Amino acid sequence: MYIQYTMDQLCLPMDLADDIPQNHLVRVVNAAVNRLDDSIFAAAYPGGGRDSYHPKMLTKVLIYAYTQRIYTSRQIAKAVRENVMFMWIAGRQQPDFRTINRFRSERMKSVLETVFTAVLQFLADEKYVKLDHYFVDGTKIEANANRYTFVWGKAVVKQQAKLREKVQSLFAAIDASEHEDEKEHAGADLAELGKTAQITSEKLEQAVAKLEAKLKEKPTDKPLKKTVRVLRKDLLPRLRKYEAQRKILGDRNSFSKTDPDATFMRMKEDHMRNGQLKPGYNVQIGTESQFIIGYSLHQRPTDTRCLKPHLEKVKSALGKLPGTVIADAGYGGEENYAFLESENVDALVKYSTYHKEKSKAWQNDISKIDNWQYDEAEDSWTCMAGRKLVFRYESKEKTDSGFEIRKRHYRSLSCEGCPLKAACTKSEGNREVSVSLAYMRYKEQVREKLRSEEGYSLSVRRMIEPESVFGQMKNNRGFRRFLLRGLPKVSLEVGWLSLAHNLLKKVAIDQKREMAAQG
Repeated sequence: MYIQYTMDQLCLPMDLADDIPQNHLVRVVNAAVNRLDDSIFAAAYPGGGRDSYHPKMLTKVLIYAYTQRIYTSRQIAKAVRENVMFMWIAGRQQPDFRTINRFRSERMKSVLETVFTAVLQFLADEKYVKLDHYFVDGTKIEANANRYTFVWGKAVVKQQAKLREKVQSLFAAIDASEHEDEKEHAGADLAELGKTAQITSEKLEQAVAKLEAKLKEKPTDKPLKKTVRVLRKDLLPRLRKYEAQRKILGDRNSFSKTDPDATFMRMKEDHMRNGQLKPGYNVQIGTESQFIIGYSLHQRPTDTRCLKPHLEKVKSALGKLPGTVIADAGYGGEENYAFLESENVDALVKYSTYHKEKSKAWQNDISKIDNWQYDEAEDSWTCMAGRKLVFRYESKEKTDSGFEIRKRHYRSLSCEGCPLKAACTKSEGNREVSVSLAYMRYKEQVREKLRSEEGYSLSVRRMIEPESVFGQMKNNRGFRRFLLRGLPKVSLEVGWLSLAHNLLKKVAIDQKREMAAQG
């Protein structure tokens, strides 16, 4: 009546591999990691102490876990004990969650990029990628930090200025209360500190030490005793805190108290649907055929200033840059165009007004300098009304990263009596414009490339390259929030995600080829 069932009988085969299909993803992960040279992991193991688990085994377990939407170290350790695929790839070894987490976030911090590059080289050798076209885009992923414990840069500056004023008023009160002969004895440096605008914690510490020495001479001076107590217990610790916060901020405008490397950014995944800011990181990737060729992590919410450091990281890893970089208008700045030109990279990067220029409203707008005529010989512009704007002077501007932009300023000889002046400018005087001729040249080059047949096809292809990868990560594999904290560890998480994605993509392509061959 029933099929024989017993738990005491030894069954054959005993090899777990017999229960795993030949084309299963876990076998692809196993084969890819086995191709790595053991010397790659030497830097992560200086030697000494008890024997460690083999790094290849832990690497296989982590990559396969990320392909299965298993991200926490405790869940991975549980899978190694209970899941047949994990048991096979781990060789029936059972590392605990501490070992897995330590390997993921500490051991591999100087090795993971080498592993990623080696796997990418395997994909290139097998003709999955060619490294010709590089499609760049970025997305924001929430940090593992409290959403409501934050520090704002403007608030720190404001509070530090108020504290400085309070310190100055205290020193001014001390200086006013002293007699003339005592001023020369102890108050000269304090009065000078009270007048300066830059009060540091070191200077304030020295001033408090002098006041404390003076208090020993006058222990009954209650106002002096109160001032010393306020400075030592309240103002000096606060000043140190503000200085530490400004050091953490750097050139950012905010950070999270629970993960100081995270910056508050606006994200599409808004759990309260009110446009609030959340702590996160800007993840930049470059793809080809939806394989991740390079990745980097940034603390800036905007993409413009992320392109150069991202490509420098890719060049360091691959030894060269791809032949063509394709990106959206978020990267279209003069600094990025100049960098790509200096690296001899063909840039298909839109600028912010590229699509607006195609509209009739833009083309008929007489105030736009793009619709005017430029005479290179005379270095002058001719507006739509036929009036000339002549060169006056050149100015230089520096971006936050130190890039210098040269702008040339022009002014009309006379706008008096011009029938088009009302539509051209709101100023009462003659029309003035400032323009970067280098940026105009870059825009013209990009405009010609994008209007070509190849440029148009690549720009259309960009829409399905990195965007699809982000969709796979966030929606299909449910990775919407980092698990680790701190820029170095979070960067490792992106590396594990990228490795897992590339091997998943390889399996998907192999399955399509197999089905096509059978069909």
